[in-house]
Amino acid sequence: MSPIVLLSFLVVYFGILLSVAYFTSRKTADNSTFFVANRNAKWYMVAFGMIGTALSGVTFISVPGDIGNAPAGLQPNNFSYFQFILGNAIGFVIIAYVLLPLYYRMQLTSIYTYLEERMGHKSYKSGAMIFLISRTIGSAFRLYLVAIVLQRYIFDAWDVPFIVTVAVCLLLIWLYTNRGGLKTIIITDTLQTTFLVSAVILSIYFMADGMGWSVGEAFERVKASSYSTIFVWENLLGDTRHVLKHVIGGIFVTIAMTGLDQDLMQKNLSMKTIGEAQKNMMTFTGVFVVINIFFLCVGALLYFYAEANGIQIADLGKSDYLYPEIALNYLGIVPGMVFMMGLTAATFATTDSALTALTTSYCVDFLNFNKKANPNDPRLVRQRNVVHFAFSIVMLLVILLFHVINDESVVSAIFKVAGYTYGPLLGLFSFGILTRYKVNDAAVPYICILSPLLIYLLALYVLPYTNYKIGFELIVYNGLLTFLLLGITSRGKKIDGFTQQHGNKV
Repeated sequence: MSPIVLLSFLVVYFGILLSVAYFTSRKTADNSTFFVANRNAKWYMVAFGMIGTALSGVTFISVPGDIGNAPAGLQPNNFSYFQFILGNAIGFVIIAYVLLPLYYRMQLTSIYTYLEERMGHKSYKSGAMIFLISRTIGSAFRLYLVAIVLQRYIFDAWDVPFIVTVAVCLLLIWLYTNRGGLKTIIITDTLQTTFLVSAVILSIYFMADGMGWSVGEAFERVKASSYSTIFVWENLLGDTRHVLKHVIGGIFVTIAMTGLDQDLMQKNLSMKTIGEAQKNMMTFTGVFVVINIFFLCVGALLYFYAEANGIQIADLGKSDYLYPEIALNYLGIVPGMVFMMGLTAATFATTDSALTALTTSYCVDFLNFNKKANPNDPRLVRQRNVVHFAFSIVMLLVILLFHVINDESVVSAIFKVAGYTYGPLLGLFSFGILTRYKVNDAAVPYICILSPLLIYLLALYVLPYTNYKIGFELIVYNGLLTFLLLGITSRGKKIDGFTQQHGNKV
């Protein structure tokens, strides 16, 4: 496809987003609008829009391409990723009926203020800082991987420097989120999720048509192939894809990285009642499961198409390039545009939401906006604008760091380390909700550093000498160690006031 055609599409796409931002923020653009959309968001719009946030551009290109990959000496991945999705679904139910009632009862803007009331000031700041670091690295990593694709298929045609590509993307995101914040994002995410879902469904149609199949026949061929194998029952210790590891890991990754993450929870807190928030989560869960099935089917069809057309995946460098290679260089203009629509939607729905959540967390958790006499004071609005822009710059710098490193194994390791940090959040919230013990608040920051460090060293230096291969369940060990260290340092002291007011069980 011509790079100018793809660039034209991006210009039109961002024009639509900027128009949405104008109409959603022209009347009110105060902090209440930015942080919680004035708490009057429609649950069905939030539920649908959250799909775009939950499925990043990395998911869009990596999940389909990964089904044909095989760990050393083992069978290909096939549809084993769906085991993780089943765990995600269980985790979403737990969030809806355990965490959300607590958040609504306390009328939270930042979910980390729970830690201050339950555990203390240092616990609160530790939880908020964990989020800021983890989400900044994670979101930058996701945008970095997609920016590489945009650079390769569009901007290299004009020798545009990589820094310009990323800076322009972040500038555009800042422009359409700066005033309306969450209120704007709820609308744009709904729009972007529509693009994302349409792209996945249409990709299936175009690839099936390219091989002379109907859509129904394509699904039958996927079902009859080895790619549709879901469950891995053998080799519990040595295979990271074992059903127990994937399901259990999926549950706790979801609880930690969604239920204890300001990004997605901020949307749930924008509704009027807990009932609407729970309907939102359950609807989102159903759509999330179905759309991931479609992603896996796209992956199978990609491998069918590559085999039929003599495309050597090894020549592409890695499987992540399989989807863009086929969509942009083999299927024609319309399918290529559809792919770019889905990739762009998935990427920017994730990044715009993250920037807003990072801004909210910093303003509430570190600048104490929620404790001001008038949180919507124009001076505080200007301060929030500065914070929002500053996080855009920070994300740009992190992405450029990844690009300078230019070593996929190192960059992936950095991203994985960021994933470790959600373990302490899981331990902190679990300890607060499931026990009545008073933590040693002064020790919490050290525990939050020590716990992931010990788990990381264990995985790096001990597990290689065993038959055990750690997978998504790593976060469980991390959270459990944090929980145990909190218990050891609590010295058996119990609390009364907090549980009388809010309850230690929801």
